[in-house]
Amino acid sequence: MADAKVIPFDDDRSRSGAARRRSVLPGSSRGQAPATPGAAPVSALRGAQAPVAGAQEAAPPQEAHEVSGRAGWDRRIAGGLAFLRRRVTGDYDVDEFGYDKELTDQVLMSMLRPLADKYFRVEVKGIENIPSDGGALIVANHSGTLPLDGLMLQVAVHDNHPAERHLRLLAADLVFMLPVVNELARKAGHTLACAEDAERLLQRGEVVGVMPEGFKGIGKPFGERYKLQRFGRGGFVSTALRAGVPIVPCSIVGAEEIYPMIGNSKTLARVLGIPYFPITPTFPWLGPLGAVPLPTKWTIQFGEPIPTDGYPPEAAEDPMLMFNLTDQVREQIQHTLYKLLVQRRSVFF
Repeated sequence: MADAKVIPFDDDRSRSGAARRRSVLPGSSRGQAPATPGAAPVSALRGAQAPVAGAQEAAPPQEAHEVSGRAGWDRRIAGGLAFLRRRVTGDYDVDEFGYDKELTDQVLMSMLRPLADKYFRVEVKGIENIPSDGGALIVANHSGTLPLDGLMLQVAVHDNHPAERHLRLLAADLVFMLPVVNELARKAGHTLACAEDAERLLQRGEVVGVMPEGFKGIGKPFGERYKLQRFGRGGFVSTALRAGVPIVPCSIVGAEEIYPMIGNSKTLARVLGIPYFPITPTFPWLGPLGAVPLPTKWTIQFGEPIPTDGYPPEAAEDPMLMFNLTDQVREQIQHTLYKLLVQRRSVFF
């Protein structure tokens, strides 16, 4: 069949007399070759080939799935090798604050995501209150003995916002004094909690996160859980007013119980040069095992944004206005915390 030539039916000159005689032999139809003794009819051959064709049609989905799986792994391996090559050669970008977007997306977020999704099972509400573009200042409560709430907040914003926005957290001086933590914090987009850095980030259109309670919030005793501490002197409000960006209050429930702080060794804290030395039901009694957080159920809710672009430029220097806005943000976060606590079924479920 592969050597057969197509002959136009309207061209008699291209056919010999013998061919014309063969076309009218008994048992053959016009335009078909006569049956050869011992050869199966064409219709029979077609019938015999049908199951084979059907088998070939059934195979492609499975084969396509296997090919797609192999191609997916090939792409991952190629992407991983390209990532390592850029790391080794230094062919990657960081901004003026040391933020490494590629490392954050491909490594740091991938490490934190299972902790947020599987371990703490973070539920995010009100993500639509964070603008899709432009600067915004997220103000959240701080708790948990260790600052895991800031990291979970960073994952929550990136993974749940439609625009996959990156949260740039303002961190305390101590974070940038620790050898390894310093580098990781810079790479993840954290920067020093000062008005100048925050204002530059906001004016560039970044989403900036701040936890005004600081060490007073994260190191408070377990008996004072979910009771907001002082919000400082309202410096974050002044920064938002200067940049003209909205303030988004954020309430985090679940972090207070990961390390129930039942005591504080002030002597050890002074020796080590840290704000507090926590004593929990598991630490330091169980050693490193005591540093494993309890698997509490978290809820992070973003409240209605408070606009600041309607104020005149000199408003950032008005202490009464800063006090009122600071109190408004604090009250909104506290009210939402109480509401979420009433709604939750259990600390762990």
